[in-house]
Amino acid sequence: MTGMIPAWVDGALKPVEKLEVHRKGLKHKAVSVFVTAGSRVLIQQRAKGKYHSGGLWANTCCTHPDWNEAPADCAVRRLKEELGITGLYPAWRDRIEYRADVGGGLIEHEVVDIFLAQTPRGLSLDPDPDEVMDTRWIDFYELSAEVRRHPDRFTAWMRIYLADHADAIFGSFMAAGE
Repeated sequence: MTGMIPAWVDGALKPVEKLEVHRKGLKHKAVSVFVTAGSRVLIQQRAKGKYHSGGLWANTCCTHPDWNEAPADCAVRRLKEELGITGLYPAWRDRIEYRADVGGGLIEHEVVDIFLAQTPRGLSLDPDPDEVMDTRWIDFYELSAEVRRHPDRFTAWMRIYLADHADAIFGSFMAAGE
């Protein structure tokens, strides 16, 4: 079922082709991961060739789980595929639903399991150039300010996460600082 993601069709969860899900704006499952080192957050700039939101900054990684794939397994898989990160086991933080126009006639209507992983500084990265154009570590508060100042540089979901769900995602971790 490659390219098929879990989406709700007529009230039932069914495998649907990824591009069709986004063209029709179907509600579907997703996973997002944030990796932090103290108060710094690892963000990525999506590759220009992505089917939507190319060149925009996003959280550490995000994806859609394969059919019958557990969200936690998906989070670990995607960290490795997108950024070459192994040995991290992100903790589940929240499940949110959002709907956003991402351009090109595509709509994200996601039910997202959000994970957070803390790492010591010096994490080794090996980004897949088909997925990731660039990465950077940024202080959480600087990131929040940058998203407010320049929302057009960030994905729709990154703006939503920081504006509406930062406490649920980062909560006690950011309060603790470094």
